[in-house]
Amino acid sequence: MPELANNYQPEPDELAGKTILITGAAGGLGGAIAKSAAQFGAELVLLDNNQNKLNQIHDEIEAETGKQPGLYPLDLRGATIDDYKQLAQTIEEVFKGLHGIVHCAATLGQISPIDHLDAKSWQETFATNLHAPILLTRSLLPLMRTTGDGSIVFTTDRKTTAYWGAYGISKASTETAMRIIADELDTSTQPDNKAKLTCNAINPGPMRTNLRSSAYPGEDPNSIPTPEEKLAAFHYLLSDAGKSINGRHIELS
Repeated sequence: MPELANNYQPEPDELAGKTILITGAAGGLGGAIAKSAAQFGAELVLLDNNQNKLNQIHDEIEAETGKQPGLYPLDLRGATIDDYKQLAQTIEEVFKGLHGIVHCAATLGQISPIDHLDAKSWQETFATNLHAPILLTRSLLPLMRTTGDGSIVFTTDRKTTAYWGAYGISKASTETAMRIIADELDTSTQPDNKAKLTCNAINPGPMRTNLRSSAYPGEDPNSIPTPEEKLAAFHYLLSDAGKSINGRHIELS
């Protein structure tokens, strides 16, 4: 399956009729997924804390596809349950349903030994990388169950060596959260589930993004793949072709 996902070629308009929420949509990976998904017909809700970059992504998508994605400025570091409820209500009122969530929002936080970690940075990193995607998913699941045939995609990373601190721990916890949610959505073991929903995770590997350059400032960015080179697996999981895949962690090179 990973090989199929890595080499997946979407059909034209494959995502037509699907509404997809992308967090971190103003970032390198989130923006690339947004532009590509729009080209394949998706209606988009783009969430990020950077209004100017959201506006830029909006204009680029409109120029390329004629579509006007919904923009939802929100800082996940301080977002509350009420914020997520309001997001769910807005999506339901405007789009009438939700077929996919792609969690791309992430912060690097502080790279340092554990005993030197700043407590505020620790909390903000976990808020963005772990708490927000789980609580946001929780608030949107009722709408996704009503819509049916939906896909939740977490973005992970495996940094389990010295100094990766809150970033490494929060990303490892995200993979566990994905597996728990996927098991709860499994219609074969949870007979009360009426809607076909899936939950998976993708570790895209090294990418030419601002987050990567912050972690590796001396690295030649031209030696690293672009986010656009990592999109096939995301398309696969968001499309009908990937709706039988649940609880999988896909590692990209």
